[in-house]
Amino acid sequence: MTGPGVSTSLRSTSWIPYAGLLVLFWGVWGAFSALPTKLYAYPDPMIYVVWAFTMLIPAWFSLRGKKFDCSRTAAGYGLLIGLTGAGGQLLLFKALTIGPAYVIFPIVALSPAITVLMAFGLLRERLGALSWAGVVLALIAVVLFSVSTGESGDNGWVYLLLAVLVCVAWGVQAYYMRKAAVAGVDDASTFGWMTISGLVLIPVALLMMGGLPLDFPWQAPALTAGTQVLNAVGALFLVMAMSRGKASIVAPVTNALAPVLTIVLSLIVFGAQPSVFQVAGIVLALAGSTLMVYRAEKSSEAVPT
Repeated sequence: MTGPGVSTSLRSTSWIPYAGLLVLFWGVWGAFSALPTKLYAYPDPMIYVVWAFTMLIPAWFSLRGKKFDCSRTAAGYGLLIGLTGAGGQLLLFKALTIGPAYVIFPIVALSPAITVLMAFGLLRERLGALSWAGVVLALIAVVLFSVSTGESGDNGWVYLLLAVLVCVAWGVQAYYMRKAAVAGVDDASTFGWMTISGLVLIPVALLMMGGLPLDFPWQAPALTAGTQVLNAVGALFLVMAMSRGKASIVAPVTNALAPVLTIVLSLIVFGAQPSVFQVAGIVLALAGSTLMVYRAEKSSEAVPT
């Protein structure tokens, strides 16, 4: 039997495969993304360069047989989304070379907090008690991470600051990703502009290195490409999931479960031993992210249309 109810049900669950694949791809990528630097001292700007080129692979599949939207609206939103995302990636790769993934990714997982607070400040959306509880938990988590980095010297503060900047950049990106969808920009075009933005910042990465380093074994770029293609494909799944499902459900899944998988893999595979402060910060960061996004997005989407 088919009908409007069945059609609505199918649309409401169509995001699940993409969100599930996103969690898998980003979770595995997060755990292993720093291996090229740890094993071969591969520069983090070079990891960015390789990532930018891997974005071409999912971009080709997503745009195949479709018209690329070159309108001013699509280009404006697409470049803004892409540059904040790519800039965050550039900072993230640096953070992962000096700090543990199981601490960095929970901080990055708080990026929906930025999105929600932007909606509160710019769109005057109301935040419920659970949303403010999430804000408080997020702030406590950052404080706990700050305390835990005191034993790591200067690098602890550096990677913590970089992780916070990535959190802000990706929070802004998600805010405008939603605005682009509302404006009618299709997900394939949005991802295409994201890919272009990533490529545009390659000269910045090269300037950071003072040129193109060629004195590394082939295993370094090969391993980098293998891990970063997971990142690139996961980014496409993010765009597709957000365009198909309710943000109140999709956002907690994509921003909380992927870091959980990263944490678990990091602890199991690499035998990392986080401090008590770091464990508490991880738990509070994930809880705060989920609470804030779930309550704020649910309240905004409950408004009848």
